[in-house]
Amino acid sequence: MSRLVCGGIAAAGLAGLLTGCGGEGGGVVVNLYNAPQENLGKIVERCNELADGEYRIVLNTLPRDADSQREQLVRRLAAGDEGMDVLGLDVTWTAELASAEWIEPWPDDLRRQAEEGVLEAPLKTATYEGELYAAPYNTNVQLLWYRSDLMPEPAETWRELIDTAERLAAEDRPHYVEVTGAQYEGLVVWFNSMIESAGGSILNEAGDKVELGEPAVTAMEEIRDFSRSAAADPSLSNTQEDQARLAMESGVAFAQVNWPFVYASMVANEPGIAEDFEWAPYPGIDGPGRSPLGGANFGISSYSANKAASFDAALCLRDEESQLMAAVNDGLPPTIESVYDDPQMAEAYPMRDAILAALETAAPRPVTPVYQNVSTVTSALLSPPASIDPEPTAQAMRDQLVQALESRGVLP
Repeated sequence: MSRLVCGGIAAAGLAGLLTGCGGEGGGVVVNLYNAPQENLGKIVERCNELADGEYRIVLNTLPRDADSQREQLVRRLAAGDEGMDVLGLDVTWTAELASAEWIEPWPDDLRRQAEEGVLEAPLKTATYEGELYAAPYNTNVQLLWYRSDLMPEPAETWRELIDTAERLAAEDRPHYVEVTGAQYEGLVVWFNSMIESAGGSILNEAGDKVELGEPAVTAMEEIRDFSRSAAADPSLSNTQEDQARLAMESGVAFAQVNWPFVYASMVANEPGIAEDFEWAPYPGIDGPGRSPLGGANFGISSYSANKAASFDAALCLRDEESQLMAAVNDGLPPTIESVYDDPQMAEAYPMRDAILAALETAAPRPVTPVYQNVSTVTSALLSPPASIDPEPTAQAMRDQLVQALESRGVLP
């Protein structure tokens, strides 16, 4: 085991974490559970080479959708499964798993290594109640992606997008704006950014009280009006990220709000459209909005039999070289700021400055151990978006979220 990690754990007085140090030798297996990522295997291979036989990382791939990923992890953690070591965590899961004591807080010296050079927004997603519970691996923000041949100047607001759509529709040209309006986390992401752009929030900063109020009504009005306009794709209520990407590549849309993975896909699949494919800040209500904040981090299971090896492996899996590989090969924006300066990022991420700017004002989703309950309530009440009745919906959301915070009335 890495002398650095083992020494740090010993210095911290955490004897229970020393299982993976010293005598285990080359027989130590670190099981990594992560969402599907095409080139993660190459990162694992690199870290296994650097481990030089002290341990071996084995990649286990979780289901594709986030809800199924969480379900598998939570069920196995609740059963005290010792077969999971390093866990790839969506940024919204930190509070839930930490409060249940299913993932380990990082010892101080290892925490310093995991935090070094990390951007502020993604670092907060890995922290709960002042403790670091995961090493930031990748971050994400949504931008407005548009065709400059159809909209020469990017819209700053949703109302401007609607106006442009109406003009293009009258000219019988592509006029849809693709948005994640299906009843799932993508709809929550949209609403959360809208309410934050309106100056409000779903929950308070502590995550234990419902906020909503007039900003929620404003956000719901904006979503409803957009969903009933010429800008809305008829399949809006069934649209997720990949459907939005494909719709724009097919030529029926002039814009979409989505994560940066759409850029490489457009360049590869539709080079003709890619010539006019541009990006701009996420739209807001009175001006540029607050982009959704996404990403993933690596946590260490509290039930791991090889904690020290797992900490060491996690540090390698998200170091600068690993993050560069994930960014260039898989479209996952880095959390370490210096990686953005690497020459390889220039071609893969011509929008990297826009990503960094968006991260400064990005809207994180509520931080609460019962986030899944909050998400379930929010997406159900806002679906389908065109049917939202803002004031009654906001009141119903308040009532149900109060129950959700107490884990009553919702199937997590």
